[in-house]
Amino acid sequence: MRIGELAERTGVSVRALRYYEEQGLLTGERSQSGQRHYPDEAVDRVRLIQQFYAAGISSASILEMLPCVVTGVASPEVLATLHGHRSSVVRQIEELQETLRQLDSVIAGAARSHESGVPCQPS
Repeated sequence: MRIGELAERTGVSVRALRYYEEQGLLTGERSQSGQRHYPDEAVDRVRLIQQFYAAGISSASILEMLPCVVTGVASPEVLATLHGHRSSVVRQIEELQETLRQLDSVIAGAARSHESGVPCQPS
């Protein structure tokens, strides 16, 4: 598939896909006319890259992890890096769960206020 189709299928801009290539995170073949062509597996690769970015993982770390993603084999150093990133994601999830609890509390107070006509009391 061409770069535009990959962008459309993944919701990632063409510019971002070019950046992924520059960083070595994504590879495509060039046609004789110079157009980029990607295998169908590139969709999953781009989605994985996006998930890692969303978790705050740098492109350098993603690049280090990709061989493990492809082969399932990791050096002790890469394995330690993976565990570190996992711990970071777990912390983010815990923080988001606390944010969700706080938001639920605010919503409950606002709903009570709406139903009763009595203004919310700040916490």
